[in-house]
Amino acid sequence: MKRTSLRLVRQIDAIVALLLAVVTSTLGLLDVVSPKIAGNATLATLAVISFALLRDRWNKASADRSTEMSVAMASQSLTQIERRMASLEAASSAVLKMQTTVEGIAHIRTVRGADIAAAFSEARQHTDRWLFRGGTGTYTRAVTLPECIANARRDRRALLVRIEIIDPTSSVLCEAYSRFRHAVSSRPDGTGELWTADRTMRESYATILSACYHQQRFQFLDISIGLSTVMSTFRFDLSASRVIITQDDPQFPAMVVSNGSPLFDGYANDLRTTMAQAKRVDLEAAARTPLSDEPTVTEARALFVAVGVPLPKGFDDVSVREVIDKAIRAKNPYE
Repeated sequence: MKRTSLRLVRQIDAIVALLLAVVTSTLGLLDVVSPKIAGNATLATLAVISFALLRDRWNKASADRSTEMSVAMASQSLTQIERRMASLEAASSAVLKMQTTVEGIAHIRTVRGADIAAAFSEARQHTDRWLFRGGTGTYTRAVTLPECIANARRDRRALLVRIEIIDPTSSVLCEAYSRFRHAVSSRPDGTGELWTADRTMRESYATILSACYHQQRFQFLDISIGLSTVMSTFRFDLSASRVIITQDDPQFPAMVVSNGSPLFDGYANDLRTTMAQAKRVDLEAAARTPLSDEPTVTEARALFVAVGVPLPKGFDDVSVREVIDKAIRAKNPYE
């Protein structure tokens, strides 16, 4: 009832015009009023109708202005919201980058002295893989490879090993490496030997022979060796849990990057990439060239020819026996 009353009030001018028109027409038809009065009534009716039209146009114009103002305000609000959203996105991106950086730092630590050996020991415990890139692989041959194989045997699991060392057939590379090692330290290392170009060559040959020797004795060992044509002053050792970056001097600190850091995946990809570019030693041929538990000079010579890395001419039997001894009874150079 209240709503109906409000509608009638809003349409009062139209109702008045209608009533005037009806009354005027009726009185005119019945000749109750004079033509003059009927004309005036008609004019009054038209006036009321004109007022109603003007009011409607005014209301429409006001509504249009209100709509335009509302649209403008809404557009301005949307612009402000877009700016705030952009600011929030930028802030969110900055926070995400900061979080990534903090998380990355949390997975990196520096170790020195005895802590380096401890880091290697922990890395070897339960790993199913080992990727190495460095000089001649002396420590890898003496400690890492035998212990990783022993742990794999104990746990009855497979072991993947990738070793990248300098090419022993490159006299230039062997000489460059020996000069670097001599510059780092002019004293003998844990093996009691000084670094020379000849020793560099023999250590690399011994690592190749050691890999073949272990491959023939552990069925679940998947091992590959790549020979690099460049020398690096850093060594990279990657297990399932961490990557350890060292230099060829135990006095220098080592960096340990735990699995979970973006850097870990980056180093893993880098090691796979450089290994793919290195000259591969044919270890499939090595599997067809048996080695005794105490390899003979003849067996060693035949094996190096089979894998595509023959010993240099003039390499006497004494030198071959030295390579064999380094391969199966390697000494830890850091003890």
